Amino acid sequence: MEIETRRVHVLGLTANPTGAWTTQQARNLPMDLGDRAGAFKFLIRDRDSKFSRSFDEVFTAASVRAIKTPVQSPRANAFAERFVGTLRRECLDHLLIHSGRHLRKVLTEDEHHFHHHRPHQGRSLRPPLHDPSEVIDMASRIHRRRTVTGLISEYRRAA
Repeated sequence: MEIETRRVHVLGLTANPTGAWTTQQARNLPMDLGDRAGAFKFLIRDRDSKFSRSFDEVFTAASVRAIKTPVQSPRANAFAERFVGTLRRECLDHLLIHSGRHLRKVLTEDEHHFHHHRPHQGRSLRPPLHDPSEVIDMASRIHRRRTVTGLISEYRRAA
Protein backbone atom coordinates (compact mmCIF):
# COMPACT_ATOMS: atom_id res chain seq x y z
CA MET A 1 0.00 0.00 0.00
CA GLU A 2 1.22 3.47 -0.88
CA ILE A 3 0.59 5.42 2.31
CA GLU A 4 0.30 8.88 0.74
CA THR A 5 -2.31 7.92 -1.86
CA ARG A 6 -3.72 4.77 -0.14
CA ARG A 7 -3.25 2.90 -3.42
CA VAL A 8 -3.04 -0.89 -2.98
CA HIS A 9 -1.14 -3.38 -5.13
CA VAL A 10 -2.18 -7.05 -5.04
CA LEU A 11 0.71 -8.85 -6.73
CA GLY A 12 0.35 -12.58 -6.34
CA LEU A 13 -1.65 -15.33 -4.69
CA THR A 14 -0.48 -18.62 -3.26
CA ALA A 15 -1.63 -20.98 -0.55
CA ASN A 16 1.93 -21.62 0.64
CA PRO A 17 4.14 -18.53 0.40
CA THR A 18 7.89 -19.10 0.75
CA GLY A 19 10.87 -16.79 0.87
CA ALA A 20 11.63 -17.41 -2.81
CA TRP A 21 8.03 -16.73 -3.83
CA THR A 22 7.96 -13.50 -1.82
CA THR A 23 11.24 -12.38 -3.39
CA GLN A 24 9.78 -12.98 -6.85
CA GLN A 25 6.76 -10.85 -5.97
CA ALA A 26 9.16 -8.07 -4.93
CA ARG A 27 10.81 -8.33 -8.35
CA ASN A 28 7.38 -8.08 -10.00
CA LEU A 29 6.40 -4.91 -8.11
CA PRO A 30 8.31 -2.44 -10.36
CA MET A 31 6.39 -3.82 -13.36
CA ASP A 32 3.11 -3.09 -11.54
CA LEU A 33 4.25 0.41 -10.56
CA GLY A 34 5.57 1.36 -14.00
CA ASP A 35 7.20 4.77 -14.18
CA ARG A 36 6.28 5.56 -10.55
CA ALA A 37 8.67 2.87 -9.24
CA GLY A 38 11.54 5.34 -8.80
CA ALA A 39 9.51 7.61 -6.50
CA PHE A 40 9.60 5.28 -3.50
CA LYS A 41 12.14 5.67 -0.70
CA PHE A 42 10.90 3.26 1.98
CA LEU A 43 9.22 -0.12 2.32
CA ILE A 44 7.64 -0.89 5.69
CA ARG A 45 7.34 -4.60 6.35
CA ASP A 46 6.83 -6.93 9.28
CA ARG A 47 9.33 -9.49 10.58
CA ASP A 48 7.83 -12.59 8.97
CA SER A 49 10.45 -15.16 8.00
CA LYS A 50 9.12 -15.14 4.42
CA PHE A 51 10.74 -11.73 3.99
CA SER A 52 14.27 -13.02 3.54
CA ARG A 53 17.53 -11.19 2.95
CA SER A 54 17.05 -11.62 -0.82
CA PHE A 55 13.66 -9.85 -0.50
CA ASP A 56 15.34 -6.85 1.11
CA GLU A 57 18.14 -6.90 -1.48
CA VAL A 58 15.61 -6.46 -4.31
CA PHE A 59 14.55 -3.16 -2.77
CA THR A 60 18.08 -2.12 -1.78
CA ALA A 61 19.12 -2.50 -5.42
CA ALA A 62 16.32 -0.08 -6.35
CA SER A 63 17.49 2.43 -3.67
CA VAL A 64 14.50 1.68 -1.46
CA ARG A 65 15.16 1.23 2.25
CA ALA A 66 13.33 -1.71 3.85
CA ILE A 67 12.18 -0.85 7.37
CA LYS A 68 11.14 -3.67 9.70
CA THR A 69 8.35 -2.99 12.15
CA PRO A 70 9.10 -3.54 15.83
CA VAL A 71 8.29 -6.97 17.28
CA GLN A 72 4.60 -7.52 18.13
CA SER A 73 3.47 -4.02 17.19
CA PRO A 74 0.72 -4.14 14.56
CA ARG A 75 0.09 -0.40 14.90
CA ALA A 76 3.53 0.31 13.40
CA ASN A 77 2.10 -0.60 9.99
CA ALA A 78 -1.42 0.57 10.69
CA PHE A 79 -2.37 1.42 7.09
CA ALA A 80 -1.65 -2.07 5.81
CA GLU A 81 -3.25 -3.70 8.87
CA ARG A 82 -6.38 -1.60 8.38
CA PHE A 83 -6.61 -2.57 4.69
CA VAL A 84 -6.26 -6.28 5.46
CA GLY A 85 -8.85 -6.05 8.24
CA THR A 86 -11.30 -4.18 6.00
CA LEU A 87 -10.79 -6.68 3.18
CA ARG A 88 -11.54 -9.56 5.53
CA ARG A 89 -14.56 -7.95 7.23
CA GLU A 90 -16.23 -6.46 4.15
CA CYS A 91 -15.40 -9.14 1.62
CA LEU A 92 -13.69 -12.42 2.48
CA ASP A 93 -15.69 -13.20 5.63
CA HIS A 94 -18.89 -13.24 3.54
CA LEU A 95 -17.74 -15.47 0.68
CA LEU A 96 -16.80 -19.07 0.18
CA ILE A 97 -13.76 -18.93 -2.10
CA HIS A 98 -13.69 -22.06 -4.24
CA SER A 99 -10.53 -21.60 -6.33
CA GLY A 100 -7.50 -19.43 -6.90
CA ARG A 101 -9.17 -17.96 -9.97
CA HIS A 102 -12.24 -17.00 -7.93
CA LEU A 103 -10.05 -15.41 -5.25
CA ARG A 104 -8.16 -13.40 -7.90
CA LYS A 105 -11.49 -12.16 -9.34
CA VAL A 106 -12.81 -11.13 -5.92
CA LEU A 107 -9.56 -9.35 -4.99
CA THR A 108 -9.42 -7.55 -8.35
CA GLU A 109 -13.00 -6.30 -7.95
CA ASP A 110 -12.33 -5.21 -4.37
CA GLU A 111 -9.11 -3.45 -5.40
CA HIS A 112 -11.04 -1.54 -8.10
CA HIS A 113 -13.74 -0.57 -5.57
CA PHE A 114 -11.05 0.49 -3.07
CA HIS A 115 -9.24 2.67 -5.65
CA HIS A 116 -12.17 4.25 -7.47
CA HIS A 117 -15.09 4.44 -5.03
CA ARG A 118 -14.33 3.78 -1.35
CA PRO A 119 -13.88 7.06 0.57
CA HIS A 120 -10.74 7.49 2.72
CA GLN A 121 -10.89 9.75 5.74
CA GLY A 122 -7.20 10.70 5.44
CA ARG A 123 -7.86 11.91 1.87
CA SER A 124 -10.88 14.14 2.67
CA LEU A 125 -13.26 11.28 1.84
CA ARG A 126 -11.88 10.90 -1.69
CA PRO A 127 -10.85 7.55 -3.16
CA PRO A 128 -7.17 7.02 -4.08
CA LEU A 129 -7.69 7.47 -7.84
CA HIS A 130 -10.13 10.39 -7.56
CA ASP A 131 -10.10 12.74 -10.56
CA PRO A 132 -10.79 16.29 -9.26
CA SER A 133 -11.49 17.57 -12.79
CA GLU A 134 -14.50 15.24 -13.13
CA VAL A 135 -17.68 17.35 -13.16
CA ILE A 136 -20.71 15.80 -11.47
CA ASP A 137 -24.21 16.84 -12.50
CA MET A 138 -26.04 17.05 -9.18
CA ALA A 139 -29.45 17.02 -10.93
CA SER A 140 -28.95 13.65 -12.61
CA ARG A 141 -30.39 10.39 -11.34
CA ILE A 142 -28.45 8.12 -8.99
CA HIS A 143 -27.58 4.63 -10.22
CA ARG A 144 -26.59 1.68 -8.10
CA ARG A 145 -23.97 -0.83 -9.23
CA ARG A 146 -23.31 -4.03 -7.34
CA THR A 147 -19.66 -5.07 -7.15
CA VAL A 148 -17.41 -7.63 -5.45
CA THR A 149 -19.74 -10.47 -6.44
CA GLY A 150 -22.76 -8.56 -5.14
CA LEU A 151 -21.44 -7.81 -1.65
CA ILE A 152 -20.96 -4.07 -2.09
CA SER A 153 -23.18 -1.48 -3.75
CA GLU A 154 -21.66 1.60 -5.34
CA TYR A 155 -23.83 4.67 -5.98
CA ARG A 156 -23.03 7.22 -8.69
CA ARG A 157 -24.79 9.99 -10.50
CA ALA A 158 -25.72 9.01 -14.05
CA ALA A 159 -23.91 10.87 -16.81
